[in-house]
Amino acid sequence: MNYRSFGRTGVQVSELCLGTMMFGGPADEDESLRIAHAALEAGINLIDTADSYSKGRAEEIVGRALAESGRRERVVLATKFHGPVDGRDPNARGNHRRHIVAACEASLRRLQTDWIDLYQIHRPDPLVPIDETLRALDDLVRAGKVRYIGTSTFAAWQIVESLWASKELGLNRVVCEQPPYHLLDRRVERELIPMAQTFGMAILPWSPLAGGFLTGKYKRGASAPAGARFDESAGRGAIHFSEPAFAVVDALHTIARNHAATPSQVAVSWLSNRPGVTSPIVGPRTLDQFEEVVGATRLSLDQDETRALDVVAPPGRAIAPYYQAAFGPHPYRW
Repeated sequence: MNYRSFGRTGVQVSELCLGTMMFGGPADEDESLRIAHAALEAGINLIDTADSYSKGRAEEIVGRALAESGRRERVVLATKFHGPVDGRDPNARGNHRRHIVAACEASLRRLQTDWIDLYQIHRPDPLVPIDETLRALDDLVRAGKVRYIGTSTFAAWQIVESLWASKELGLNRVVCEQPPYHLLDRRVERELIPMAQTFGMAILPWSPLAGGFLTGKYKRGASAPAGARFDESAGRGAIHFSEPAFAVVDALHTIARNHAATPSQVAVSWLSNRPGVTSPIVGPRTLDQFEEVVGATRLSLDQDETRALDVVAPPGRAIAPYYQAAFGPHPYRW
């Protein structure tokens, strides 16, 4: 496992980040623990979770895995706040101070730790000025409960606004961003990545396999596999079942055959080596999936292969925009 600088912080993190959205849900506790321990054994030292994943169960499982392994001090532990975990309290959500402080304390308990290495704003909140959020996060850093702060799925302008506010008010600044980024959606290459490089921010892409579409398990003219996330007839799946999207999968298969690899490994390797990218977040549901995707660290694509992917997945373009931020009259319709 190779390690990279986490933006301008000087912290070293593994070239892959273990994502835990499946923990405590599609992956039961025993399987989740097996995945976590395998990741630690493979040298992954960056683990990302969130309080909303499986209503807090994912954090609990991560906390148990770290306690069992005895490696808490060697792991860069990241979690997130914003969405509701449980209940109908209208104040138990969002990016305001009241929620942030309470959410941090709850995450610390579930994670069985005294500090969070990276505390991230899971989504923007149009109801809360960014200075309100940053002041609360700065207090948590000064109290020693949080080491660094970051964002997830923010626009470039929103991050620059936060950097300006931090400078004006003398507050700790965000050090990383988690954007949706994969071969079917390269929009972040237009503004977000150049902005992050300019300001020395780490980039942790989520959904490197486009929600599983880039694994190659979906076939033209065939029904989706049982339990698959996408259905051709409805929802987000409809935008994936297109000829341009399948052309990308075909290119991944071709390159994979040249390396005795899998399409998943090619897609993750490509993303891991994109300019500005620190660690793609891989979120396996099974131990077999983890063992497959970690093989991407042993894969290296040449320039011809990278150019072939650029032909079917043009830089800066979206073939199937996996995530569309929606800010309607109420921002908490999860």
